[in-house]
Amino acid sequence: MEYEYKEKKRSLFFGLPLSFTTYTLSQKKINIKKGLLRTEEDDMLMYKIQDVKLVRSLWERIFKLGTVICYSGDITDAKLMLTHIKNSSEIKEYILETAEEERRKVRTLHTMGLDGADDLFENVDD
Repeated sequence: MEYEYKEKKRSLFFGLPLSFTTYTLSQKKINIKKGLLRTEEDDMLMYKIQDVKLVRSLWERIFKLGTVICYSGDITDAKLMLTHIKNSSEIKEYILETAEEERRKVRTLHTMGLDGADDLFENVDD
């Protein structure tokens, strides 16, 4: 069964969803739709996500909101921000678990630092 979660970007004014930004999380990707007159849509595949960070300012903590930042190897958006969302801690954990599961399914492995570039010039004679 495909799980899908939708959330709107909320203002820091009482945490109300007064924005035209919608975040949709599914098993395969994160989708962000922005705008009213001029719309913009951005996707990030779950298996490309390398790291996730949760940031909460004082105002976000007061209104039980948070900002989830996803870092990836994506060329268009290396950093994707889910700004001022509810249940931010649970969403962060969901993204981490789902990204790991999708990497296993696609058989990709996060190999940062394992490319052997440090050993490339060790045996070069001067």
